[in-house]
Amino acid sequence: MTNLHRVWKVGRDVDTDQLAPGAYMKFGIDEIARHCLHGPRPDFAAGVQPGDVLAAGENFGIGSSREQAAAALVALGLHAVVAPSYSGLYFRNAFNVGLLLLTCHRADELEENERVAITLEADAPAVVRADGTTLACEPIPGFLLDMVRAGGLLNQLKRRLATGELARHPMKAS
Repeated sequence: MTNLHRVWKVGRDVDTDQLAPGAYMKFGIDEIARHCLHGPRPDFAAGVQPGDVLAAGENFGIGSSREQAAAALVALGLHAVVAPSYSGLYFRNAFNVGLLLLTCHRADELEENERVAITLEADAPAVVRADGTTLACEPIPGFLLDMVRAGGLLNQLKRRLATGELARHPMKAS
């Protein structure tokens, strides 16, 4: 398997204040990221490497609507979050800032420090373990994957403006 990602584990109900602590919200995203998950995982922000994956329990990203909760994980270089469920606001914020979220009902089977591959084949994304076991994930709409690949909604729009794509395909007024 190529492109193996190290797994970090957290439990259920990880809220936005654990991801982007309120005491650091007056600072830039790099400082906020240095304190990401300090409560449940004091080793996380200093130890996470670009390309790592976070496996979480249910209700990941509950709490406030602060976009920095997803942006902190992007700033740390996280490749994806794998969890059975997410807060609706967090889900949208994550894709807007270019963070891949995989909804996987078997996310709890992933082990700390194991290496996994992520496949985004058609409508069947999956987490593939080193032993070949595949954990199926819910399909992700193409427009959300496009946002992740572009590095977030703003980067996607900048690219589309630069190439003239928005001029060729303007959004229709509703």
